Amino acid sequence: MYNPDSMGFSTNQIHAARPEPIGPAPLATPIYQTSTYIFESTQQGAARFALEEPGYIYTRLHNPNSDEVAARIACLEGGEAGMMTASGMGAITATLWTILRSGDHIVSDRTLYGCTYALFTEGLPRFGVEVTFVDFEDIDAVRAAVRPETKVVYCETATNPDLKVVDIAAVASAVHEANPGVLYMVDNTFTSPYLVRPLTLGADVVVHSATKYLNGHGDVIAGAIIGKKALIDRIIPCGLKYMTGCAAAPFDSFLIARGLKTLDIRMDRHCANAMKVARFLEGHPAVRRVCYPGLESHPQHALAARMYEHGGFGGVVSFELACGRERTAQFVNELKLCTLAVSLGDAITLIEHPASMTHNTYTVEELAKIGISESLLRLSVGLEDPDDLIADLRAGLDKIEEERA
Repeated sequence: MYNPDSMGFSTNQIHAARPEPIGPAPLATPIYQTSTYIFESTQQGAARFALEEPGYIYTRLHNPNSDEVAARIACLEGGEAGMMTASGMGAITATLWTILRSGDHIVSDRTLYGCTYALFTEGLPRFGVEVTFVDFEDIDAVRAAVRPETKVVYCETATNPDLKVVDIAAVASAVHEANPGVLYMVDNTFTSPYLVRPLTLGADVVVHSATKYLNGHGDVIAGAIIGKKALIDRIIPCGLKYMTGCAAAPFDSFLIARGLKTLDIRMDRHCANAMKVARFLEGHPAVRRVCYPGLESHPQHALAARMYEHGGFGGVVSFELACGRERTAQFVNELKLCTLAVSLGDAITLIEHPASMTHNTYTVEELAKIGISESLLRLSVGLEDPDDLIADLRAGLDKIEEERA
């Protein structure tokens, strides 16, 4: 019998949670492209709806493809159970709508993905949920922000887009001491379980945009939730079933399961390429600053070196140009190999302008407060030859420096 506890990461990302074949034994799990499932009797249907008997009812709740990939991600994250959703935001909202009630309180890091920030500042307050934003570098401030009515503490492993690294273990200890009933929730999209496993550091639940590194090929929109089985068993009939209805499609789950088989290989290359690009950018005079945890100049480099596994620091590099917004836009428009698009974790290198794109839900004042300037760019370093990427970036940066001379 397959025992994931005795296997390595690479083996588990390929073999963990493979379902038992029905009939012929295919190497790849078939795509169960069905909306509903046949009951043997009305008694069996009633028992499944009453949760008295395991089994499939309707793909909005369960599907063999989504169950397989969720269980595999849970294995890689070190969690008891998992579930898939139709998007990363679906993973976040399905979890929160299960946990929260009017009058509840959230403590969140102040630097977040733009849509998460909009949910916290515009969406949840409409339903009587209060959110307090704190800089998670200040553990004492996080602890002080927790109240008796605090139900969730939320952050990203590495903040989007400035790549501040959160000390997950320290935050977990502080918030659970302040309020043992708090659910500490971490978005682990930027690092994947290959680099960081928040559950092993004290977090209670992990969410992913599975669109990114877990899939790795830019052809899927999906999310994942990993945590205790008791929590997942609450989210499926509530946050997924009727609060959001954000079920993952069987074909998308199939594609993620395929992508997971090469996660470690891809992450090693992403990390190596990103490090090389980051060092180049740090040495170019047209670049004001570089945000990358692998650089010794990064404020949390020592923390990242302790917390990140397998010797890598992620595939995302953010950098600020020594020019204004208009010239920054021109620089991006003139790139030949780095592709102008949001998202990350793709084999193709993607570049975007956070202030006007992924983080346009922040006001100008809010962006300034968290250090996102109008000349900051986010680069998701892909799997191309890094020297080609550097040549593309150098051509544009050299032009900026010539103009400044």
